[in-house]
Amino acid sequence: MNWDERRQIVKVATLYYFEGLTQAEIAKKVGVSRPLISKLLNKARENGIVEIYIRDENAHTVELENRLEKKYGLKEAIVVPAAGRDAEMVKQSLGKAASFYVSKNMKGVKKLGISWGLTLAKFVQEYPYEQHQQLKIIPLVGGMGTKLVEIHSNLLAYQLAQKMNTTCSYLYAPAMVENAELKKRLIESEDIALVLEEGRNVDMAVVGIGNPFEQSTMTTMDYLKAESLVSLKKAGAVGDIGSRFYNQAGNQIDHPLNDLVIGLDIDEYKRIPEVIGIVEGTHKAESIKAALRGGYFDVLVIDDTTAALIL
Repeated sequence: MNWDERRQIVKVATLYYFEGLTQAEIAKKVGVSRPLISKLLNKARENGIVEIYIRDENAHTVELENRLEKKYGLKEAIVVPAAGRDAEMVKQSLGKAASFYVSKNMKGVKKLGISWGLTLAKFVQEYPYEQHQQLKIIPLVGGMGTKLVEIHSNLLAYQLAQKMNTTCSYLYAPAMVENAELKKRLIESEDIALVLEEGRNVDMAVVGIGNPFEQSTMTTMDYLKAESLVSLKKAGAVGDIGSRFYNQAGNQIDHPLNDLVIGLDIDEYKRIPEVIGIVEGTHKAESIKAALRGGYFDVLVIDDTTAALIL
């Protein structure tokens, strides 16, 4: 690059970045074509004459979002910072971020499905009060029991319906039952069959991810016993969505526990037009990667520490 070309690049870059002129205005001022201005600006960056960086804490998370979207083919990734925050605070930030996304993307949504869990409870808590009278909230997995009732799908569906000034359905069954005979009787009952069919036809779903072997809510709720965890490990389980267990490839495993769940089959999530996954914690890294391989999510809301780990 000779002196005159370098001088011209610096002049064009100064007019563009400091004076705020458009490329067309610079072309007219300098007396060259607009495509040449674009070419000179590219050269300015390529040769280190101009360095562009964003001085904002969001630059780090936006970079992670772009990388997640490209690597896993996501419609959108939303990454929130975790530094200096405990797990409860991070869950709250994730819930707020997810609520912003859902709130601004409700156009055309007539049925909204929701699963269950601690992070989803934060999503409901953070959701703003709105008017969506034409909408209906549907629980995607059973929501009855005596432990941690505040995170059951029926209660979350009811609370979200209150926030949206609308109605909801109730799935009158636990997430997991004791035996196949009981499940058969339940899913054949008209009330439960109707809600499950509604769940299969939602326009948007908000779900979480579980790691059955570490900090598992299903273990806390006594759905998973010690012997169940051993057999799940042998069967290759790495995570669960809506209480359905899947392997490293993201496929539902062949395991008796999957046959006892009252809720959507895991492959039915793929047929929902838009599924938003909300997840917190590095202990779920393998569970998240497997779920992304399985193609269950269109949108992922995640903390930056875990996002960096799965990348």
